[in-house]
Amino acid sequence: MSSNPEGLSATVLGCAGPRLGAEERAFFARHRPLGFILFARNIENPEQIRALVADLRASVGRASAPVMIDQEGGRVQRLRPPIWHDYPPASRIGDLARISLDDAAVAAYQLSRLMASDLQDLGIDMNCAPVLDVPSEGCHDVIGNRAWGRDPAIVARLGRACANGLADGGVIPIAKHIPGHGRAAVDTHHALPRVTAARADLMARDWAPFRELADLPWAMTAHVIYEAYDSRPATVSRPVVNEVIRGEIGFRGVLITDDLSMNALSGSLSERAGASREAGCDLMLHCNGSLSEMAAVVAGAGTIDDATARRLAAAESWRRAPTPFSVDDALARLASLPLSAAA
Repeated sequence: MSSNPEGLSATVLGCAGPRLGAEERAFFARHRPLGFILFARNIENPEQIRALVADLRASVGRASAPVMIDQEGGRVQRLRPPIWHDYPPASRIGDLARISLDDAAVAAYQLSRLMASDLQDLGIDMNCAPVLDVPSEGCHDVIGNRAWGRDPAIVARLGRACANGLADGGVIPIAKHIPGHGRAAVDTHHALPRVTAARADLMARDWAPFRELADLPWAMTAHVIYEAYDSRPATVSRPVVNEVIRGEIGFRGVLITDDLSMNALSGSLSERAGASREAGCDLMLHCNGSLSEMAAVVAGAGTIDDATARRLAAAESWRRAPTPFSVDDALARLASLPLSAAA
């Protein structure tokens, strides 16, 4: 990716299906989003995905335009059997951590390295993982077994192993959902959660894994209100972005919103994009592939500014050629771990 993305829209956008339509191609050529995100509706087979990824990049005239996907394992994996591996949820690795944290870290690394191998083969260069949220009692299951566990130290250790596995496979990790989704009592796809915990409790528990991994190159926001800081959700809250994410957590990387079409947010899509930008988010994410909705997001998001361009350039230090790797050796290593005891 160019270190000087002049005139690019400060957006990452989806597309409607497994092939790029003429209208979509023209839209992307005109508005020049920074990058793209893929979902299950875009997935058929490896040859088709490679062609789609190439077409998306060609539509904006940049062979280095980032293409991302959610490939966590468990119920959040867009690439699935029988073509791709069936990856366990993070909670299963967290269960293993209660037996041996070292073994769990090896498992998290090897699984993420396998995922990176899958993604690299398809031309996908970013993964929306690791999940660094720490669930609390009474939280909604929208995170649930996507989390490594309820101990912030374990979440941080396994999140680090996951990020390293992705990076060693040539895939840039995107931590989520900063500053922490673990206390949310409702699903942000449908409603807006309000967290009433005190600042000290949030610092000690929810923020802790993100603080430990504050050097990661990208992070995705949480559409969650933290009443101790603001009456607005983090994605559109300047106090949360500046005081918490950039301040208390110390994250200096590229900050991308969670999907702006989620019902946790209010206002038009253009207003949501503008409010996210005003709060301090670098990039606005829209996922469902609706051209009319994407037009509104692009209108509100504006173009990439100098500060975001600098963060994008710094994040490229995480991009490297994949290290030597054997799928068979990784599978054998995983088979040697007592994962069955953790199930």
